[in-house]
Amino acid sequence: MNPLLPWGLMLLSYFIGSIPIGVLVAKAKGIDITQVGSGNVGATNVARVLGKGPGLAVFLLDVAKGLVPCLLATNLTSTPVLGMMTRADFAFVCGVLAMLGHMFSPFLKFKGGKGIATGLGMLFGAAPLVAVAAFGVFLVLMAITRIVSLSSIVATVVMVTSGFILSNSIVGSWVLLAVGTFVLVKHIPNMKRLREGTESKFSFGSKKSEQGESGQEGEGSNKES
Repeated sequence: MNPLLPWGLMLLSYFIGSIPIGVLVAKAKGIDITQVGSGNVGATNVARVLGKGPGLAVFLLDVAKGLVPCLLATNLTSTPVLGMMTRADFAFVCGVLAMLGHMFSPFLKFKGGKGIATGLGMLFGAAPLVAVAAFGVFLVLMAITRIVSLSSIVATVVMVTSGFILSNSIVGSWVLLAVGTFVLVKHIPNMKRLREGTESKFSFGSKKSEQGESGQEGEGSNKES
């Protein structure tokens, strides 16, 4: 294996993650997504503003941003990667870099979403069983509460816990702990609104929801994707 390949894959992973899919999809509709709704570039805000179709497209493409780097890391490298990691370990590294690209995109002045969808893609690529557990909990809670932030927070806790039980990578388990902690920290404003009972519920293309979200959330409620 070319010794430069892992470094190239890490750079590529960050670049793939940094592509602002939500901005591009909304721009194709003539809308600056950073100026409407919550102002976030992820699937949640896109779905609220543009509807179910564009929101689903952004969600799937954001998931792909986390999945593709993991698949490249697994299939293009050989153990030991960089002399110290298994391919499973390296898949987590590339997935995390994609998440960081999504959350701190150079195309958006190093701003972005909270990395939930891209993180889900990372899980499907690096730890599928963990992905199924976390995403299953997310879907159940969304169906019951329709609160994206609450569903994301609980799913993140499940991700970290199941990572130590179901992942075949020790490095990956600790990576998930670090990622989960970071995601929860970014959700602290949402936790405050949940405690106060002011966190908005999700609906597709709802003008009322958008106005309420802008008034209540300012810079950032439900910036989950």
